[in-house]
Amino acid sequence: MKKSKVSSSWQYAGWFGLAIVLGLVNGLYPTEPGLTTARFLSDVFVRLFKFISVPIIAVTICYTIARLGSARTQKALWKRTLGYTLSTTLLAAGVGAALYYFFTPANVTAAPAADAGLAAQKGYLDYFVSVVPDNPLAPLVQGNVLSVLIIAIAVGIAIRFIKEAQPRATILNLLGAIQSVLFSLVGVLIRILPLGIFGFTSICTRDFAGGVALNGLGHYFGLVVASNLLQGVVVLPLFLLVRKINPWKTARNMSKALLVAFFSKSSAGTLPVTMACAEQNNKVHPTVSRFVLPICTTINMNGCASFILITVVYLMQNNGAAITIPTLLTWVLIATVAAIGNAGVPMGCYFLAASLLSSMNVPIQLLGIILPFYTVLDMVETSLNVWSDSCVATLVNKDLGKDLPKEN
Repeated sequence: MKKSKVSSSWQYAGWFGLAIVLGLVNGLYPTEPGLTTARFLSDVFVRLFKFISVPIIAVTICYTIARLGSARTQKALWKRTLGYTLSTTLLAAGVGAALYYFFTPANVTAAPAADAGLAAQKGYLDYFVSVVPDNPLAPLVQGNVLSVLIIAIAVGIAIRFIKEAQPRATILNLLGAIQSVLFSLVGVLIRILPLGIFGFTSICTRDFAGGVALNGLGHYFGLVVASNLLQGVVVLPLFLLVRKINPWKTARNMSKALLVAFFSKSSAGTLPVTMACAEQNNKVHPTVSRFVLPICTTINMNGCASFILITVVYLMQNNGAAITIPTLLTWVLIATVAAIGNAGVPMGCYFLAASLLSSMNVPIQLLGIILPFYTVLDMVETSLNVWSDSCVATLVNKDLGKDLPKEN
């Protein structure tokens, strides 16, 4: 049985690799039928990820909180999840600030006219207002992840306070059954995932093959990528090493989720794959993964914190603001809070940075130049976000292993 499982894993890895190779060929030497097929598969899988991720967040958070055995376990889960999330996000913003201070990019001499669509984005405070749900179904329909998270937490806590045993058991059984259905769907989605990887790889390769003019933004671009790589390759592994966890093994076990995150550019959409890899490969307890990962998907945005800080400070600099150490330290805090309030969807950080700048009356013309190659940044950021989520779940699992109930 064990040998068969290993053989199956290698076979799946082979299909995964073949999908990437075929996608690269299809993107570099495109044909109309090939690109049409790739776009179709890419769009279908993105929609499937979005379709299943919001219900999973709602059900798993609600069900996990409702079933938490003791107040001690519940508090420990919250404490460690928030502690690791805040510390890693704060460090991500700090890494970005340090790199910016030591390798300040040059200004861009000219910029195009402001993009009216970006200027019309909501102010930053409006994002927090929109999180507060005014309709129980609207967040599910609109895919407002933070609102869904708030509702799920509130309902899960409410279920814990139901005194009558039978109604409480009935609700828990229903949630458990729905969760089983959702994870069955996730299993099917993972089995056919190489088709989606072919589509994602083809489209991305085709876009990159067109070339991107970096001009004076090359230094800025390099800072964002370097900040994300430093956080992912040095800072987060240090967290794992302190708890005597092998970073390389953890990353290898999460490789499917990291690949999906890279190509889909959505940490929320990648959530089903992230949870499956954490539980099946990294042996994270379901109580931890189904509580920590949905929360981290919405508030643990390491890549977003770094991008927001470097982008906002760079545009301020280009518009005549003096960038001092106090300015950078202030933006470390602002970027951390902003990243926590950002939803894990494609281009979420981009529009959030635009809203922050607009609220300060800073011209956002340069965002129009950044946009053509933001796809590359978004892919790197999303991979870092999912890697950070995986690290937090693994760390919490290590901390609370002895206190968690045995799996049935």
